[in-house]
Amino acid sequence: MTYPDVQSSVSALAERIRSLRQQHGWTLEQASRATGVASSSLSKIENGLSSPTYDVLLRLARGFQVDIAELFAPPQEHMGAGRRTIERAGNGERHDTPMYEHRVLCSQLANKHIMPFISRIKAHDIDPQEGWSRHEGEEFVYVLSGSIELHTEFYQPVILHQGDCFYIDSRMLHRVINHGGADDAEVMWISTKAEL
Repeated sequence: MTYPDVQSSVSALAERIRSLRQQHGWTLEQASRATGVASSSLSKIENGLSSPTYDVLLRLARGFQVDIAELFAPPQEHMGAGRRTIERAGNGERHDTPMYEHRVLCSQLANKHIMPFISRIKAHDIDPQEGWSRHEGEEFVYVLSGSIELHTEFYQPVILHQGDCFYIDSRMLHRVINHGGADDAEVMWISTKAEL
């Protein structure tokens, strides 16, 4: 399954990152120091030439002192204890990386404790050193279709099929690759919020 408008989501993310930097009155170098992302990488992201990984998105959110969802869209005003948002089928803020195509769900609501998304796992065979991630929090992944291979720092790789799931401590190095044939696998991916 492919999602339309991935390019427009990259443009929207680029504009949002530039806007957040300008709101702080920061140069690229100042934003780099605050986020821990190289100024050359920030420039590429702001110009739509590079799509940041999830780890880079977390660093950007922490550095700009916003919820990760706010990297994709400005937050709605605080709604108090009665908060609610609805995401219709096929919608969500799209974010494409070399390994994954994420569809961030319910991004209109800021300051959530979890970050839900649907991800298409594109990478099949990759270099053993590529695609690793490590960050604060925990993750839950449920395989919706296809097969995936979970790689973690302290365990042997394991293959999961439709209906299987895993839960990990995100501080451990981890990555997920597609184990199926030509079709990409699709998963529901839920990460806990990184604290600012």
